[in-house]
Amino acid sequence: MADGTFYLTTPIYYVNAEPHIGHAYTTIMADMVARHRRQRGDDVFFLTGTDEHGDKIARSAAEAGRSPRQHADALSERFRELGATLGASNDFFIRTTDAPHERAVAEVLARLHDSGDVYRDAYGGWYCTACEAFYREEELGQGRSCPVHGTPAEWLEEENWFFRLSAYRDRLIALYDAEPQFVRPEGRANEARRMIEDGLEDLSISRVNVDWGVPVPWDTDQTVYVWFDALLNYYSALRYARDGEDLVARFWPPDLQLMAKDILKFHAVIWPAMLMAAGLPLPRGLFVHGYVLKGGERMSKTTGNVVDPFPFIERFGIDALRYYLVREISFGEDGTFTAEGFEARYTNELANELGNLLNRTVSMIDRYRAAAVPAPPADSALAAELVDRTEAVVGAFDRVELTRAVEEAWVLVRRLNRLVEERAPWSLARDPARALELDSALGELAEGVRAAALLLWPVMPGSCERILRALGQPDDDVALHRARWGAGAAGARVDRSGPLFPRVEVPA
Repeated sequence: MADGTFYLTTPIYYVNAEPHIGHAYTTIMADMVARHRRQRGDDVFFLTGTDEHGDKIARSAAEAGRSPRQHADALSERFRELGATLGASNDFFIRTTDAPHERAVAEVLARLHDSGDVYRDAYGGWYCTACEAFYREEELGQGRSCPVHGTPAEWLEEENWFFRLSAYRDRLIALYDAEPQFVRPEGRANEARRMIEDGLEDLSISRVNVDWGVPVPWDTDQTVYVWFDALLNYYSALRYARDGEDLVARFWPPDLQLMAKDILKFHAVIWPAMLMAAGLPLPRGLFVHGYVLKGGERMSKTTGNVVDPFPFIERFGIDALRYYLVREISFGEDGTFTAEGFEARYTNELANELGNLLNRTVSMIDRYRAAAVPAPPADSALAAELVDRTEAVVGAFDRVELTRAVEEAWVLVRRLNRLVEERAPWSLARDPARALELDSALGELAEGVRAAALLLWPVMPGSCERILRALGQPDDDVALHRARWGAGAAGARVDRSGPLFPRVEVPA
């Protein structure tokens, strides 16, 4: 990060089929990072969007009985709607069919051609249309199947334009030596490094007989390879995201790029080599997360093994989905999505631990103090604990340990629940001589819950804003510095507005 700016990206999602929980997962995790950085006062640019070119899209469109443009328009809108439903706070939604993006791809490709990093040659190889990628025979599964999708690979022979990827082997190794945090977690960095050390083949960056794509500027009989086109979205978006303003100087290079492990090679090997060739600064860091599994298997639109997020959102609310995904799946690792696990987290943690904590706090202040929140005691032991929790949350976000960040915040939630039992305000209320103790207990609870809401706001923004309103606090100022002890608004009055996470009847 430079000068208080923070540029964050998700991969752009391929519009060959409907979005599923795997797409929601990456977008939600990125949104948590973006919201946390904004809480800290950073000038954030958060980018997501859709990848819309290539043979796979053309085939999917034909199967659906529509043109590639019609197909891309329809599916891109579904991904845009998903982002809005998820509460994603992205600053721009890019489509690779945007004319300014296509112009930027042509400009960068021409720059590489002029420098001698692009040349023409014949090529033959095993190609998976679902991956839009070539594989060596030793990489294929049984029956020459795609190692990712298990579908048969096709043998393709074409005369294409190639990028001299092999020429960047030593520079890429030097990058990994100099920047050990360039790719995280460490295991993914080691995996990418092995790909480089094992030897890099030059990359075919154009296709013949694929009309749905960006034409090669000097050879319009060919179109640009979909991955070369797609990767450049991270750069091109800054050139036209805001009318009449070029944001490249302000935000480039990206501070953090999130992606799933199946596209590691494209981002950790090919992408930095492309930028080196184009003379552009490299991203400061990539974070590669695992898969969201269903029934122990990776979700895939190709195989149909997917979870639709919308029914869970409709039944439990978007914040419950956001919370479940970051708590259940340790960020960076594979994790399994189950309806049973979702319902258990919702009931045990959201409803019973956080929701009930708020309800008890507000109800007791309403009953015992006529809805007026007592001032928290300045010498409370919770003040020091809150400093520790805030530092732990910030540190976890800095390391992109998102699951850890939520766990650190949840320590405060559980501490406050214990405090309710330890202080027993209902007992203090029965003795007028202990009125000051009751004020102290209720003030501590209200202040602790308010701070917990701010720490958890990037995860569950809507619910945490409800918490703030229930405590009589402004919900339009969620800056992280307000999580310090004693920063609550004076003279607050609580509002008993119903359960935060109401009981949900789950269909049999």
